[in-house]
Amino acid sequence: MSPRSALMPILLAVGALLISMSSYQCGAAVAKQLFPSVGAQGATAYRLGLGALIMLLVRRPWRSLRRDANWRALWGYGLSMGVMNLAFYMALRTIPLGIAVAVEFMGPLTIALLGSRRPLDFLWIGLALLGLLLLLPLRGSARALDPVGVVYMLIAAIGWALYIVFGPKAGAAFGADAVTLGIAIGALVAVPAGFMHAGHALLAPSLLPLGLGVAVLSSILPYSLEMIALTRLPARTFSILVSLEPVIAALVGASFLGEHLSSMQWLAITAIMMASAGAAFAAMRPVAEPLPN
Repeated sequence: MSPRSALMPILLAVGALLISMSSYQCGAAVAKQLFPSVGAQGATAYRLGLGALIMLLVRRPWRSLRRDANWRALWGYGLSMGVMNLAFYMALRTIPLGIAVAVEFMGPLTIALLGSRRPLDFLWIGLALLGLLLLLPLRGSARALDPVGVVYMLIAAIGWALYIVFGPKAGAAFGADAVTLGIAIGALVAVPAGFMHAGHALLAPSLLPLGLGVAVLSSILPYSLEMIALTRLPARTFSILVSLEPVIAALVGASFLGEHLSSMQWLAITAIMMASAGAAFAAMRPVAEPLPN
């Protein structure tokens, strides 16, 4: 195989991930427009419920299901997706999009740092903590964040970490159908929460086009593209690439939602991005083994 042929799958995975991140954040901006009508819970129900319905009708994954497949990984992937999305949208009620993604980003950063054995990794940990300290609520600060929103962001971060762990295993076991089945499992978390909060308002014809847009932009397109990246890139490499996502989110928030961040908040987001990219890049380098005595 020529070097160019070997490089093509990696370039495909990188391109898919970049499009996925942009689509994801644009979808979040659309979803936030639905909050006054159906709440964050209802927007999450649209995102995963309509996404699952469309994907199930198109893919019909039940035709090729195997009993001996890794169902535990699939359920872990789907449930982490559901919790991550619901918690993220709950945070967006009071937290700007760029900041929410930056704090949620602690999930991939944790994956990158697990098993660290290099002194340099403590620099990345310190840089990430500095970024968090600059973002988290401070008494008397005009830019202090809502504490409840911060808790939801941290829950979303845990969900994102589990999503990265279970995603490649689910993809290896179920192939392209992993995304469809995972979104359907995630919908089991989101749809009941949406109906409990918004009730029959979710069925209003005037809201369905926006709900469909959220489903396509935030679930169908990005998760399909992300699975391409998850199954072709190591988890730590994936974590490096998604270090761009907080900036994409902040730019989308400023452009479409009028969420302009302070210089200190931009500094905090940059610190978290650098920590994640640095930790993941260092993790890919081989650790020198001690010489035998």
